Amino acid sequence: MKNYEIERKYLIRSTPDLSSCPSHEIEQAYLCTEPVVRVRRQDEEYYLTYKAKGLMIREEYNLPLTREAYLHLRAKADGKRIVKRRYLIPFGDYTIELDEFSEPIPGLWLAEVEFPSEEAARTFTPPDWFAEDVTDSPRYHNSNLSKL
Repeated sequence: MKNYEIERKYLIRSTPDLSSCPSHEIEQAYLCTEPVVRVRRQDEEYYLTYKAKGLMIREEYNLPLTREAYLHLRAKADGKRIVKRRYLIPFGDYTIELDEFSEPIPGLWLAEVEFPSEEAARTFTPPDWFAEDVTDSPRYHNSNLSKL
């Protein structure tokens, strides 16, 4: 069975109040960028992820890893590690995932919203604090940010 991720990505104009929002510390490293194969630590959970080519819609698989396997594979990664704090912000039927990067681009903020269908993604009206829609810009894929 195939798994797909349907998401849009935005730069933001300002940050909302995050004091009551749950968040996660994320570290990830890329074993390959075409196709994307990455290892990720989210708090104390570890994953290997495969992502096919694509912008708004792409195939994605996540496989659990042990901490030891994660550390072993992280050491084999190309490029720079991505380190960020992800805030989870409720917004209507959706959850905005707002990432504050500390590596490799301190101060970069990106918002992502995942959708159940392409139609939902295309008809989404973002909040006022969102700026440019960068969904169609591969520049803002984390795999490409790791090459900077």
